[in-house]
Amino acid sequence: MNTPYAPGAVSRRSFLKVAAAAGGGLMVGFWPGQGMAAAAASAPAELNAFIAISPDDRIVLTMPKVEMGQGTYTSVPMLIAEELEVDMNQIEVRHAPPDAKLYGAPFGDQFTGGSLTIRLLYEPMRQTGAAARMVLVQAAAYAWKVAPDSCRAERGEVVHAASGRRVKYGQLVAAAAKLPAPEKIALKQPKDFKLVGQPAKRLDAKGKTDGSAMFGIDAQVKGMKVAVVAASPVIGGKLKSVNDAKARKLRGVRQIVKLDNAVAVVADNYWYAKQGLAALDIKWDEGQYAKLGTDDVRKLMVAALQKPGHIARNDGDALKALAADSQRVEALYVNPMLAHATMEPMNCTVHVKGDGTAEIWTGSQVPARARDDAAKVLGLAPEKVTLHNHYIGGGFGRRLYTDYVVQAAAVAKQIKSPVKLVWSREEDIQHCLLRGMYAHSVSASLGKDGKPLAFSHKIAGPSNLAAFAPGWLKDGLDIDNVEGSDVFSYDIPNMRSEYTQEDGPVPTAFWRGVGPTRNMTVLESFMDELALKVGQDPLAYRLSLLDKQPRAAQVLKVAAERAGWGTPLPPRSGRGIALMRSWGTYLAQVVDVAVSDDGEVTVKRVVCAVDCGQVVNPDTVAAQIQSGINFGLTAGLFGVITLKDGRVEQSNFHDYPILRLNQAPQIDVVLVPSSEAPGGIGEPGTAGVGAALTNAVFAATGVRVRELPLRAELLKKA
Repeated sequence: MNTPYAPGAVSRRSFLKVAAAAGGGLMVGFWPGQGMAAAAASAPAELNAFIAISPDDRIVLTMPKVEMGQGTYTSVPMLIAEELEVDMNQIEVRHAPPDAKLYGAPFGDQFTGGSLTIRLLYEPMRQTGAAARMVLVQAAAYAWKVAPDSCRAERGEVVHAASGRRVKYGQLVAAAAKLPAPEKIALKQPKDFKLVGQPAKRLDAKGKTDGSAMFGIDAQVKGMKVAVVAASPVIGGKLKSVNDAKARKLRGVRQIVKLDNAVAVVADNYWYAKQGLAALDIKWDEGQYAKLGTDDVRKLMVAALQKPGHIARNDGDALKALAADSQRVEALYVNPMLAHATMEPMNCTVHVKGDGTAEIWTGSQVPARARDDAAKVLGLAPEKVTLHNHYIGGGFGRRLYTDYVVQAAAVAKQIKSPVKLVWSREEDIQHCLLRGMYAHSVSASLGKDGKPLAFSHKIAGPSNLAAFAPGWLKDGLDIDNVEGSDVFSYDIPNMRSEYTQEDGPVPTAFWRGVGPTRNMTVLESFMDELALKVGQDPLAYRLSLLDKQPRAAQVLKVAAERAGWGTPLPPRSGRGIALMRSWGTYLAQVVDVAVSDDGEVTVKRVVCAVDCGQVVNPDTVAAQIQSGINFGLTAGLFGVITLKDGRVEQSNFHDYPILRLNQAPQIDVVLVPSSEAPGGIGEPGTAGVGAALTNAVFAATGVRVRELPLRAELLKKA
């Protein structure tokens, strides 16, 4: 998700502070929102303490972001280790506690998402490591009575080359903690990097392969019970009544908990709880959406395109130019509703204690929100609630929301023992906060040379930002919903991008790739439509419009060359290309498909050229692109949530399938060298693949798909 804040918003060096840690160690970090004068008067306990170095040479990094598979727990330590001059294996990573004040800068909200981690932390973490290095060198120089510039840091030691003396960091931390933070921080030049830009093994890999890594669902508490839940199957429905006589007689069932819109069964283990839930006779008040269907939502979004919206971009006068052109090209695209389908289903363990405190174990992208929202349900002050955040088995934006934590707290409030609430896969799919449905109206006026003279893109759909962070709206405009469209790279003299908010009845959430995954699928597919309408090659057509965007042009050229653009393919095979620019990243993807006579699509190969600025860990970048592509292909090939009688019709992987190993294509990732500031990488792969897929399918079949997922009946051989 994009934000109105610049990526460097937390990199002001005046925030940096050095302080003494417990046990005579050294802490280095930032006081968010305070200058150096204010920070100097603050107690060390208020320091967010990005790193702490102890006398025994242990280096602990307090990670302000959450690890959910994106490699944060490796790439961020690389930034510290690079500037601190230590080996990666010397750094121990711990989860930051819930504290939006200390770990939420610059937003005041402690969250992980929006492909922001490296963009926000690249300079602050390097400055933290460099400041620690500088005060350690200075402490050694004072002790040796030599000039600091005659000393250097090396593999966790300070070395004085002239005399051959060397001392470990741990022996210096007590003296270094008494020194002020450097006024000027000397960061390395990229040419001097030893770690950044080089492949690094994931620090969390061992724990995740030997089973020692702790995810939220792994939490175990003495005396813990397990709860499963059935929420209203109809959107907005409420609980009317429940007959639990049969369930209470079953082995292991301990308690039935009634909530406003759900029923939970608490038992000795998950299986007993499931059996108890199946034995309940539940009556629901289905409410006003008992007849709601997918077509109703679609009509609502398409109709919203006729309403005035907020303007994100208005170069020239596109509407005037389009109105004057009777030959303008127009199309309607619709993005379907999608579930997140995280591999680790929603879960949360809560222990409400008798002393007026509570403990929570979960995995959340917003740990401070999760704690605070649970505290409200429990009637406790936030400081009375301790939340232990763990690794996340798939976030994708779903765990930016706290509904499952709130529900667990509501259940735990009614029982005396600790309880782990686990959603079944069916509950997860049918009560997911969905990627909403969006309608797009696109139109273009073409000049005699076939190039666009005017281009209009209007989007209608839910505003996740208005609910999640209304303060981030820009003059009422949801910047997430226009992202990608607002910086559409092509040289078009009259360009307009507009968004109309239409929330509708379906609960929605951010979904991996957020605004660009919707917008780029539409815009890059429509660019193919324009190229083919004027009889031009889609690659050449794009390049002719990118004279002012060299980074965009470069990734297109690299991807096309690697993919063999223009080489012949077998019958009913096709090759499609698409460009994506967002999160400070440029990438181009080429997708090769084969379509059977029955209309089944097989993705053979995907080539992705990426310019994400300065790369920290190339292995992580490649892995994120690969996973993003497979996530996007899952949606393009299969992904759709449909409604009937107010209910989600899909329930598990048999009818909401994900891309399986034997269906996954060969993926070639090419990293384009760049000295630009780091861009985001967690979401661009997903955002870029949709249009390349539909363009490839058109090349193979001549069928233009404007509403995913692909449907075999439309692609059958005539």
